[in-house]
Amino acid sequence: MRITALAIAAVLGCVLAPGPAARAQQAPPEPKVELLWPGGAPGALGDAPEDQPSITIHLPPPGTANGTAVVVVPGGGYGHLAMDKEGHQVARWLNSLGVAAFVLKYRLGPKYRHPAMLMDAQRAIRTVRARAAEWNVDPSRIGILGFSAGGHLASTAGTHFDPGKPDSSDPIDTVSSRPDFMILIYPVITLRDEYTHQGSKRNLLGPEPDPRLVELLSNERQVTPEAPPTFLVHTTDDRAVPVENSLLFYQALRSAGVPAEMHIYQSGPHGFGLAPNDPVLSSWLERCEAWMARLNLLGPPARAGA
Repeated sequence: MRITALAIAAVLGCVLAPGPAARAQQAPPEPKVELLWPGGAPGALGDAPEDQPSITIHLPPPGTANGTAVVVVPGGGYGHLAMDKEGHQVARWLNSLGVAAFVLKYRLGPKYRHPAMLMDAQRAIRTVRARAAEWNVDPSRIGILGFSAGGHLASTAGTHFDPGKPDSSDPIDTVSSRPDFMILIYPVITLRDEYTHQGSKRNLLGPEPDPRLVELLSNERQVTPEAPPTFLVHTTDDRAVPVENSLLFYQALRSAGVPAEMHIYQSGPHGFGLAPNDPVLSSWLERCEAWMARLNLLGPPARAGA
């Protein structure tokens, strides 16, 4: 039996159902929060909580880890973060699949602009990869999952990455920032005016953005054959982030020969998250789990550090 609406309720701490939901009965380790740069983030404008990007570490229950990890990127228009609905709840669902989850708290506008947000996402991926053995993670099975503006940041990480700097004195900076797969849920993809989410664009780039940055961060224009396999979900009548964002990205992935799967639902509001009260929209979890299984991301545990 796969994840259903009832199983979602189980993951959120409600009535437990058999099958995948039963996995959530096992007590996972207590989540821990770690700063991405304990000594202060590059370009920080202070030392308040909003100046200190971090990850909350959600590890699967003992004995259930399969070696896959996901950096979870909540949405919020680059102006706030839906940390529970699109962060910690999602992490608990991933844990129920045996997947380690790392919920990213990244810097936001208008105090910060690009590239601070991308630096935070890249640092999160590098951190998980560099410390893979510590968290029982396979460094070749680290993905990123983002919602809305978090989907834009996730897709930016998946189209703007580097192999690391082998000569860096910081071991985290020596490893690649490329995610091995992407899961994008009602994502902002383009910053071009016809289909973008204007609030996200303004918070990321300011009120009068450089056209070169608009082009650079319209991620449907930045896809190459090296982009990671991608799973996309959107609704046709999304009034906040037009479905064309996902359509454009899927078409770009297909043109580049990158494996991609997309599910477009007829109806549903923006920001539905796990959609625990909607038996139709909540089926994206079942479909995503099946997609991950086809990519061999849910198989037997990989040898730590392999």
